[in-house]
Amino acid sequence: MSKKTAIILMFFILGIVLIFHFLILTEQIPYDRVWAGKLKSIEEMKAFEAFSIILNFFMLTVLYIKYRQLLKGINNKAVNILIWIFAGIFALNSVGNLFAESMIELILGTAFTLTSSILCFIIVKKEKTKAKAPNDV
Repeated sequence: MSKKTAIILMFFILGIVLIFHFLILTEQIPYDRVWAGKLKSIEEMKAFEAFSIILNFFMLTVLYIKYRQLLKGINNKAVNILIWIFAGIFALNSVGNLFAESMIELILGTAFTLTSSILCFIIVKKEKTKAKAPNDV
């Protein structure tokens, strides 16, 4: 899979996740059914959801910058480090989703975060360079 394809898939996933969080924030989805059932009040839910929405917009912004860099054929170490951090956050979140009380969150949450972690890895992995043969000039 190409890095561009992985980024486009991440745009799609993060878009779905943002819609999900806005549905929780507007109480279309009950907050006691998410965050592994740990939220105890509307205020707590609003704080968690606001943080999550801001973090997702930040990730979208960083991935958009990376996408533009790929189109221009440039590479930025700081952007790559941030995406590596995203990969780690998604991997840890996958583990956390395994302890969710809701079966939907356990299955879908784990699938989304594990897939996101793998896609972030694809986006920042180094391309293998072909070794030059001794006769190559």
